[in-house]
Amino acid sequence: MVKVVAALIWKEDRFMICQRPAHKARGLLWEFVGGKVEQGETDEEALIRECKEELDIEIGTKDIFMSLVHKYPDMEINLILFNAYIKRGEPKLLEHKDIKWITTDEIPEYDFCPADEEILKKLMKGRLNG
Repeated sequence: MVKVVAALIWKEDRFMICQRPAHKARGLLWEFVGGKVEQGETDEEALIRECKEELDIEIGTKDIFMSLVHKYPDMEINLILFNAYIKRGEPKLLEHKDIKWITTDEIPEYDFCPADEEILKKLMKGRLNG
């Protein structure tokens, strides 16, 4: 089981999604920025490091939006998605192919990593209830 952290970053009514590089597993699918927790790191430290490495931004974390386990053919992950915000910097494409800020209404227009499906359902349900 691989522990993975990711950030749900909002800008007004839009949240950030990132497109995976073509050469990586699940290439060109969309995801939330983040990555694996390294030994000795807290979840928050790992997420702050990943956001700096992948987007050159400094983030702050809030609460956990959702946590889930997903089994891919090549690995099983425990994904923890934090509500987060940008403290400093503008996102840059250091690793991803593209970055978008989308509304919950636009979710169906993008092909996301399978692990994110439950998260996306919760985001869309929140829109309907809100």
